[in-house]
Amino acid sequence: ARLDALTAERGLYPSRSAAARAIEEGAVFVNGANVAKKHAVAAGDTVVYEAAEEAAPRALEGEPIDLDIRFEDEHLLVLSKQVGLVCHPSVDHYDGTLVNALVHHCGAANLCNVQGEDDRLGIVHRLDRDTSGLMLAAKTDEAGYALMEDIRARAVDRRYLALVHGVIPHDTGMVDAPIARAEKERTRMAVRDVPSARDAVTTFRVLERFEHGPRDDGYSLIDCKLFTGRTHQIRVHMEYAKHPLAGEPVYRSRAPKDPAADLGLERQFLHSFQLAFTHPATGEELSFADNLPADLQAALDSLADRSRGRTEAGEEVFELLRDAPRPRL
Repeated sequence: ARLDALTAERGLYPSRSAAARAIEEGAVFVNGANVAKKHAVAAGDTVVYEAAEEAAPRALEGEPIDLDIRFEDEHLLVLSKQVGLVCHPSVDHYDGTLVNALVHHCGAANLCNVQGEDDRLGIVHRLDRDTSGLMLAAKTDEAGYALMEDIRARAVDRRYLALVHGVIPHDTGMVDAPIARAEKERTRMAVRDVPSARDAVTTFRVLERFEHGPRDDGYSLIDCKLFTGRTHQIRVHMEYAKHPLAGEPVYRSRAPKDPAADLGLERQFLHSFQLAFTHPATGEELSFADNLPADLQAALDSLADRSRGRTEAGEEVFELLRDAPRPRL
């Protein structure tokens, strides 16, 4: 049997998706080794797993959290997620999440449950807590399954604005490097060559370059496109490429040690600014753009006199953003 199916069936995890997440995070071992979730377990194998501390179950409740909704119909929503909003409940963050807000706005019965867990209602993809910008939520299971399949098939165009340390000399680039849980720090992800690592591909275009200053080695504003959706993918990949994000609190090796080099940012400079997809029910091609929130715009404005000029891609992106709404929250 597949490892994820077996561990769920034996009650080691509450669902197959929970088992798959644990395996991908390196919390399950077969004969002493991390393996993929599809690994076939054979008679005589020894399976060791990290058991999460069980918390008393709590009913998921809707909460009147303001949402910046850009599109909504009976099938799905497009919204601009505000900074600090966690996408779904977890052991240490059960209330005040996007799922709580969606349940209040739509009603639990009017949200998809394609991940098989009540605390993931409406969720088809995620943004980190301190990453702002556009994301999708689904109301029906049919829409949820279709959108998740389109994301897997790379048919959903998700683009992010990121300001990174260092002046990137080439105009385009790609990071194709597998991601897994860090070996010694379980809360970190890392580029690793281990069986539990998952393929991860990020491409980027340089939009604008900024000269180095007395406390930093310059900056590059880039447009990142996700071809996979791994945890902390852009943050991990750009650190691996030796260009960590400005304001990044975790993945910042090779970033200047002087806090002033983070331009006063209190979170990573990462914003989901463009989202394009085919509506799963109507077949309509939909595209949305979201301008920079105030904190990221202020950091960018502080570099204006150090700009080397925008690239052709930069002119294209800023023309798109010129008429795009700014986040309301």
